[in-house]
Amino acid sequence: MDLQLLKRLTEAPGIPGREEKIRSIVIDELNDHVDEIKVDVIGNVIAYKKGKGENPKKVMISAHMDEIGFIVSFIDDKGFLRLNPVGGFDPRTLVSQRVKVHGREELDGVLMPGVKPVHLMSPEEAKKPLAVSDFFVDIGRSKEEAEKLVRIGDFVTLERNFVEIGANFSAKALDDRAGVYIMIEAIKRLKDHEVDIYAVGSVQEEVGLRGATTGAFGIQPDIGVALDVTIAGDIPGSSPHTQVTALGNGAAIKVMDSASISNYKLVDFMRELAEEGNIKYQMEILPRGGTDAGAIERVRTGCPVITLSLPTRYVHSNVETANKEDLKATIDLLVKFLENAHKGDFTL
Repeated sequence: MDLQLLKRLTEAPGIPGREEKIRSIVIDELNDHVDEIKVDVIGNVIAYKKGKGENPKKVMISAHMDEIGFIVSFIDDKGFLRLNPVGGFDPRTLVSQRVKVHGREELDGVLMPGVKPVHLMSPEEAKKPLAVSDFFVDIGRSKEEAEKLVRIGDFVTLERNFVEIGANFSAKALDDRAGVYIMIEAIKRLKDHEVDIYAVGSVQEEVGLRGATTGAFGIQPDIGVALDVTIAGDIPGSSPHTQVTALGNGAAIKVMDSASISNYKLVDFMRELAEEGNIKYQMEILPRGGTDAGAIERVRTGCPVITLSLPTRYVHSNVETANKEDLKATIDLLVKFLENAHKGDFTL
């Protein structure tokens, strides 16, 4: 596996509506491996790879390009930037972080909550929970200097490099650049396949599955496969029955989440392929959260859908962490599915 590509994808910035840098990487990587590639009006990358079968089924695979982040909503009298979140944050993960402000030029900044230093807090003040609205960015400039470099609406991303940690790797935006990576690597490895494949790098998933909705409307797929991360709760503070998945246990075949229930025939088919190919896998039931599958199955008259997930610790933080062997297993399973999808009957 080329983890340098995953490094490039995770370190590139792109909140919902500003996915252009990731889009350019996807186009560069897939251009020589598909029959056609285009960008639709909303910004989805749609790569088409023709199948060899007669009257082939259309399989849409979708991995979202956007990451959670912020937009600048106000510049105060001291040059501090106030923020509007784009996507869901746990404010406890945001204290004392470095960020990148994507203004007229790229600026480094410090993300902090507008609260007293701990040395000056009363016990009552220390107990007050943080809210995302408490946070600001310090770019070390006066209001006048800041206004020359930053405009209302400029976007801000968390700043963190990709690193390998033993059997794992950690980065910002594994949600869902890992899914984008899995999609790219699977397309590159594909050999014979009878289905028509539409590989979609979707936009604006973090604010409502928007890109997958318009993408599916145009493609009208017969089968939809979302690629995303899921919760690996195999850490201190979690109990075994609530962990969802665990690192090192293989690709996650989703049964359901709060946005979609996977077609049970697709679930069985995917599980059989994994066992046949000696690919390590685990089953996933996610109580909260959703993927592009939730959009794909609702478009027009609908279609059977499933999600393949990469188990990931610390989701929606800038230290998201996953396992190398799980990543490989997810790619292997997606390739095997695409090469055998024509054999499946997923009608209910």
